[in-house]
Amino acid sequence: MTEKLGWMSRRDLAKLLGVGGAAIAAGLPERVYAQAKKTTLVIGIDISDTITLDPARQAQYTPPMSLLAAYDMLVTMSPGDYINIKPSLATKWARTPDGKGWRFTLRDGVKFASGNPMTAEDVKWSMDRVLYLGDQTAQYISHVQGTNIVDDKTVDIILKDPTQPLLTIIAAPGFPVYDSKLLKEHGGDASPEAKTKDKATTWLNNNSAGSGAYKLVRWERNAQIQFARNDNYWRGKPPFERVVIRHISDSAAQLLAIRRGDIDIAFNLIPEQVATLKGDKDLRLEGLTSLDFVYMALTENPEFNKALGVKEARQAIGCAIDYDGIIKNLCGGAAVRPANFLPIGVNGSTEQIAEQIRYKEDLDKAKQLLQKAGLADGFEFEIAYGNAAVAGVTYQTLGQKIQGDLARVGIKVKLNPMDQVNLRTTYTGNKAQGGVLTFWNPPAVENLLWAAATVERVAKRVHWKVPPETDKLVRDAAATEDLKKASDLWVEYQKKVVDEAVYFVLFQPIYQIAVRDTLAKLPLTASGWQLDMADVKPA
Repeated sequence: MTEKLGWMSRRDLAKLLGVGGAAIAAGLPERVYAQAKKTTLVIGIDISDTITLDPARQAQYTPPMSLLAAYDMLVTMSPGDYINIKPSLATKWARTPDGKGWRFTLRDGVKFASGNPMTAEDVKWSMDRVLYLGDQTAQYISHVQGTNIVDDKTVDIILKDPTQPLLTIIAAPGFPVYDSKLLKEHGGDASPEAKTKDKATTWLNNNSAGSGAYKLVRWERNAQIQFARNDNYWRGKPPFERVVIRHISDSAAQLLAIRRGDIDIAFNLIPEQVATLKGDKDLRLEGLTSLDFVYMALTENPEFNKALGVKEARQAIGCAIDYDGIIKNLCGGAAVRPANFLPIGVNGSTEQIAEQIRYKEDLDKAKQLLQKAGLADGFEFEIAYGNAAVAGVTYQTLGQKIQGDLARVGIKVKLNPMDQVNLRTTYTGNKAQGGVLTFWNPPAVENLLWAAATVERVAKRVHWKVPPETDKLVRDAAATEDLKKASDLWVEYQKKVVDEAVYFVLFQPIYQIAVRDTLAKLPLTASGWQLDMADVKPA
């Protein structure tokens, strides 16, 4: 926030905190000393995709940033370093003596926000809850056999297949250590029957049970998320008394808010708006090449759409999209494009490799493929998407762009905007009738998590019967410790997926985030949670 001396009205404070903040402001004097604003961090971002703040149940784009504010994991990753695992609630780790898992030594003196001490029992309970709930997060650790307590300060996580990765996965906010004592008081269950017995999600949507720098105190969907400082934080006193994440879906409103000093950080400005900030003495831009991407999935179920059941028809779509136009005109050039589900920057995915493998705009080839598919006159299908934006690009605008592109070869697109909850239910329920525009951001920086999804649950969503050799290729690549050999296998995997033409990655954004100069350099990260909230500090 802009540091201002003097007084601010109760009305202004309510405006600062957002819709739900009016209730807080109402209990304060009519005039509040404005210097107090420096103790509140306010972030402006589109959080319309936040449908739960239960770490074990979330599978959306923006919630990990909120979760990391309130929770810690055993291990973590530092911004900019996506290879070397760093300690968090565990101070060291090594293979178990039998080689079947990993042994973690827990940090001394950690207390949860409630004041309860962290124990080995909390670690086991937390891992068990994720596994037994069986939500999407559990699928990332389906190779975990179980968690064993060795002693008060030591736990083992045993794997069904020790060749599969673990550390990179559990560094993600979906795998925090919960305050099990507190969460059990609010319906938490980590038994094998947790899928039906656990009732903690409703409570977790407005509270947290973690050891992070801040504790969740309020969530109003499509309005705001509020946090208060955790005075028991094991890394020392966090710099802000409160953190408010304001839902501002309109990028123009975000631009106005950060210029006025109503917010400290704006995440969703479009390129034209970013350009207007250059030279502003009170603001700066910080960039981050993400590991996220926006993609279009296509069903190949002929019962949903007969034409999409023909591979050549799907390939024609891939050849008819103006990818360069999307990046240049919608993203303002602030994006790259991988070949498929492995983002540029991970092993086996570089700009050079992507250029060799990925689809390119070629209208003549698209028409030839339509002819081969017996659809020379084109066909019609729908594209569903949520009412949200990624990197300042709305799905609506992206859908309209693709609609116009495909019309050039006679393919008609019916746009079907949906509420985020309905879209997720439709897509994850394998009921999408045509195409779906959505995102993928890493639950953790691990190739297997991107690739396995394409041959498992996402394959089911598009009704792709994955050949056994493609599935084996993914497993072999993940288990190969030699990075060069693994890279070659990942390239072969991408070629097979590109040929199937059920996933089209449209862009991988380079985030341009506006920041007020009252804040120090932001700890931005591509690890999947965008921002290390605990390390955001005043200038």
